[in-house]
Amino acid sequence: MKTIRWGIIGCGNVTEVKSGPGFQKAQGSQLVAVMRRNADLAKDYAQRHGVPKWYADADALIHDPEVDAVYIATPPSSHREYALAVARAGKPVYVEKPMALNAVECQEMVAACRAAGTPLFVAYYRRALPRFLKAKELVTSGAIGELRFVDVLLTQPLEVYPPDQLPWRLRPEIAGGGLFMDLASHTLDFLDFVLGPVSRARGFARNQAGAYRAEDIVSAAFEFESGVQAVGTWCFSSFETADRLTFVGSGGKVRLSMFSSEPVRFETPGGVEVFDVPNPPHVQQPLIQQVVNELLGLGSCVSTGESASRTSWVMDQILRERTSG
Repeated sequence: MKTIRWGIIGCGNVTEVKSGPGFQKAQGSQLVAVMRRNADLAKDYAQRHGVPKWYADADALIHDPEVDAVYIATPPSSHREYALAVARAGKPVYVEKPMALNAVECQEMVAACRAAGTPLFVAYYRRALPRFLKAKELVTSGAIGELRFVDVLLTQPLEVYPPDQLPWRLRPEIAGGGLFMDLASHTLDFLDFVLGPVSRARGFARNQAGAYRAEDIVSAAFEFESGVQAVGTWCFSSFETADRLTFVGSGGKVRLSMFSSEPVRFETPGGVEVFDVPNPPHVQQPLIQQVVNELLGLGSCVSTGESASRTSWVMDQILRERTSG
């Protein structure tokens, strides 16, 4: 069997456990090179993870003849730039989420890869995790009757940083917004996977706590093409931590968390059933396996540039009227 040889651009925290080892452990896959602008950090990552090559220049990795496909694991502000460069080199792209700063950039990435005849995948890995597949099965099988609406709630206590030490996720010029962009993207993409595309969305975004420039609360209402409606609140200056995604149907409901390992809860008038489905050690590995399988002609991947672009479009609609407090 042919092996897909991978290079990683941006070997930061997400690549330590969530994704990097998945490229080494997936069948038909091998991680052969990593790149980080800090050469010492790139070398350190390569040595710790047993990767044979390391670079401090992205173009050198992209044009390495021994690199077949490239995983872009940098912050969103550089996703477009690197994806277009990889497409010009004629190599498949697997890019971190959110796919880009906005839907316009996403469409440029899709168009570039299409023109180059190379596939584009996005790391919305919940589409391949067993716990989320169980929740999807309960919803789409009719176990809760006809689906009526979806309720999303994510709240976290405020984290305060010195102005010159803000994480990139709180800097709109790098992340496209605040924590909503980083975290809500997972939920909105999973809902697209379960229910199909959103037809319209409206939101309200503000900065209530004033701890940084990005919005720290977002409320939204949106409707799917199927007619199912949804509401969501994402607050990052609350007194409590809450993480609930609830599907409510005519005959029951399904509840799960997006960011913890709580069991899936299935409730009907007849009682409650709980499904405790643990995550694998490297949460991106199942999706990486799908990507590898598609590149080898053995299957297909459920998270593409087209599907991820829809998620970015929904976030654009929700944040369209954002204001600061």
